Amino acid sequence: MNQAVDYIIVGAGSAGCVLANRLSENGKHSVCLLEAGPPDSNLWIHIPIGYGRTMFDKHVNWGFYTDPEPNMLGRRIYWPRGKTLGGSSSINGLIYIRGQRQDYDHWAELGNPGWGWDDCLPYFRKLEHNDLGPGPTRGTDGPLYASSIRARHELVEAFIQSAEANGIPRTDDFNTGDQEGVGYYQLTTHGGWRCSSAVAYLKPARGRSNLEVITRAQATRVVLQNRRATAVEYRVGGQMRTLRANREVILCAGALLSPQLLQLSGLGPADLLRRHGAPVVLDLPGVGENLQDHLQLRLIYEVSKPITNNDQLRSLWGRARMGLQWLLFRSGPLAIGINQGALFCRALPESDRPDVQFHLGTLSADLAGARVHDFSGCTYSVCQLRPESRGHVRIQSPDPLQPPSMRPNYLDAELDRRTAIAAVRLARRIADTEPMKPLMKREYRPGPDARSDDEILHFCREHGATIFHPTGTARMGVRTDPMAVVDHHMKVHGVDGLRVVDGSVMPTLVSGNTNVPIIMMAERAAEFILTDAGRAPVPQEVAH
Repeated sequence: MNQAVDYIIVGAGSAGCVLANRLSENGKHSVCLLEAGPPDSNLWIHIPIGYGRTMFDKHVNWGFYTDPEPNMLGRRIYWPRGKTLGGSSSINGLIYIRGQRQDYDHWAELGNPGWGWDDCLPYFRKLEHNDLGPGPTRGTDGPLYASSIRARHELVEAFIQSAEANGIPRTDDFNTGDQEGVGYYQLTTHGGWRCSSAVAYLKPARGRSNLEVITRAQATRVVLQNRRATAVEYRVGGQMRTLRANREVILCAGALLSPQLLQLSGLGPADLLRRHGAPVVLDLPGVGENLQDHLQLRLIYEVSKPITNNDQLRSLWGRARMGLQWLLFRSGPLAIGINQGALFCRALPESDRPDVQFHLGTLSADLAGARVHDFSGCTYSVCQLRPESRGHVRIQSPDPLQPPSMRPNYLDAELDRRTAIAAVRLARRIADTEPMKPLMKREYRPGPDARSDDEILHFCREHGATIFHPTGTARMGVRTDPMAVVDHHMKVHGVDGLRVVDGSVMPTLVSGNTNVPIIMMAERAAEFILTDAGRAPVPQEVAH
């Protein structure tokens, strides 16, 4: 292995795989990609329904837990995050969503020029291969597949018709910038297989001589000299190693581990660093703050007909049939996953654009990825799109192998509580509308006893969980903003040769699933980095 490369990328997730491909593409730069987890060789990673198997698999999943959440009855919420090539794109629910036009325009308004919807749209188009065909907002030549669900499901069709009866229009494309509507999701799948960022971006680049990928290599510290990132220390095979960066270190470890690594390296709130014995290189109070996540509220219904995945998974014949469909035709539930029905709409009357998102799942279980119920069941999973509650990620010790403290502060804001109650009532209204109504035999959770606002809110506190979108902990912003961590080119304020490129730099959470937006951000970051490389020489202090 080389002792120095031009670019060190920490984390082979949604963003890291993109950067490994793009930065090594022209052959001019040497690139090393460090990934704490193993290769993505587990078959269940690549079978779309397999996230039920990887949800609790510590080999490919960090399996984090939040701190006890006072707003959630003191519960510690399970937070799965990908720990393998592809990161969370290898274990997620495969949903292909960009968010709303206003999400990105708001980023630009916050002092991040070049991040409005019209600026980002060319990169969304560049990354995607959309089977809906060409269009003003779609791409058809990119490496990441956006595949439509062609098979129709009785439950999803009833859900769509019931939503339409409540004034919500049907749509086939939720990615035009205007999401409002109901229909089927598009998925990051291709030919019955998962299309993770490792498959879409890293696999085609693995044969390049200027790209090295090291798995089971956990970064422990960014080495800073005179406020310049010059190297990365990492642990592999029980040994500590140091790799020098001739040009840049790029953190792509995600909204939980990127801020932890910054703090361990001496970049973060000075009082926090001193309290835990970390060096203070630069007081950056925003590192680890501004944590945002989508809170998932899962209403579960018993279905009056045996048409759910519960029915198939509970019987030997059902499982065999599912397996044969996938083996012979790369179709059926194994090729699609669970969440098929999509709905973006307004739960609060004062909202001027969709404020909630539904994932209609054709199975039911007490937890996402847990064993299915012994009855025919479905799940209305609904989340508030733009929560106002803010939390934090903070180191608990100078030990890089100890997970950080994670505190999302779910339901801390009054708007979030009102939206949660309205979302549950909206889900019930759709379930009680023809043609969905006769299919809903009974409401299993929250159940008929939860009727008042207080009772519904208690259900949200007792059973709410993450929908896997933590972001915002190293947010983009202007240098004069004391809580901004990176600039609009994702360079860490006050430090040379160091960028953060992952969901942590989102100033505010996008209206929907985060995988595709993060890939778009990495495509943009690659251009920033290569442009800088073309006009700036290698810094003399790290050239030798």
